[in-house]
Amino acid sequence: MSESDTGGRQRAEQEVVDLCRDLIRIDTSNYGDHSGPGERVAAEFVAGQLAEVGLDPQIIESHPGRASVVARMEGEDSSRPALLIHGHTDVVPANAEDWTHHPFSGEIADGCVWGRGAVDMKDMDAMTLAVVRERMRSGRKPPRDVVLAFLADEEAGGVYGARHLVDNHRDLFDGVTEAIGEVGGFSFTVNEQLRLYLVETAQKGIHWMRLTVDGTAGHGSMTNNDNAITELCEAVGRLGRHKFPVRVTKTVRSFLDELSDALGTELDPENMEETLAKLGGIAKIIGATLQNTATPTQLGAGYKVNVIPGQATAHVDGRFLPGYEEEFLADLDRILGPRVKREDVHADKAVETSFDGALVDAMQTALRAHDPIARAVPYMLSGGTDAKSFDDLGIRCFGFAPLKLPQELDFAGMFHGVDERVPVEGLQFGVRVLDRFLDEC
Repeated sequence: MSESDTGGRQRAEQEVVDLCRDLIRIDTSNYGDHSGPGERVAAEFVAGQLAEVGLDPQIIESHPGRASVVARMEGEDSSRPALLIHGHTDVVPANAEDWTHHPFSGEIADGCVWGRGAVDMKDMDAMTLAVVRERMRSGRKPPRDVVLAFLADEEAGGVYGARHLVDNHRDLFDGVTEAIGEVGGFSFTVNEQLRLYLVETAQKGIHWMRLTVDGTAGHGSMTNNDNAITELCEAVGRLGRHKFPVRVTKTVRSFLDELSDALGTELDPENMEETLAKLGGIAKIIGATLQNTATPTQLGAGYKVNVIPGQATAHVDGRFLPGYEEEFLADLDRILGPRVKREDVHADKAVETSFDGALVDAMQTALRAHDPIARAVPYMLSGGTDAKSFDDLGIRCFGFAPLKLPQELDFAGMFHGVDERVPVEGLQFGVRVLDRFLDEC
């Protein structure tokens, strides 16, 4: 590596921290409605960072305030299929009173950048910007074209972000065959000789649903055997306590085999308690990929304490494994019973790809270049990402936002949790790996 290359990468490592802090300070909270003015501010910030180094970013607004940014970085050989790097700029809301440091301060404390979006996913946005900006300044082209997409609305299903672009501006992704995005590439330290980096190759499908029960309205002082609240609560209780059967998909089987080899012990997916106990901080992420899930999240009914309402509603976050959607929906209807009306408020497919090919080799090479004990392994994400939309274009999607994490950090708990934060050293490691990855891809 030349002295100029080394200096440039050092500048990128310094810049990534400031970029991450700047992005966190832009409140892009997504409440799941038409609001989202912060996304426009974030889009203008990102576009400015890209334009400053000679790129030609486009800001695309699907609804007032709901803005995404797309740019294309020319590669050495533009005749080759292009690579997409995508990230979202929106975040879930945060209550500042619950946090140690204000969620939109971007404060640095205890070796971490704190704030909403620190790991979901303004860290990856910042890493991408830092790497791209340094490569543009130094004239270091990647081997092929790279399309950059910074997207609105991922936290509410991507309707105003990735889905809008795929449906209305698919020409921006001409020639793209592969993509990397969020929740993958993070580390799980097995021992002093081995650190696994989990690359997302699959993710569960989504059924966010509204449950409704109609009953007979009446006076609260009277006996009512057709109380909508009672019927709904009993159904929601059954659903919330239900244990869906374990279903081991191709990706989960591959992950468990890799982990069994790393630990030197067989992991039994049918014995979830014992298996998950061996996974430390990633147990929450992996545990939810062994079965379908349906989690009640909201309840609504009534308007006065002495009035029995004629209707009660609940909302449920449903997630299904690849290949098990029909089973999931049939289980839901059986558990809920005939009185409960079920309707989707947002639904999307599960996606899954194989863990092989030149792009996977590039990930492994980049990781090993900066962590000699690294081994990339496939895993399934229990949630969903914008990859679902890009999959509709035939793009093969992976989760690869490289982070080398301290063993004690509850990484799974950072997502949508209180005191979300990312280690400064993790950000800088991600810059080094992502830069090397672009050399190899």
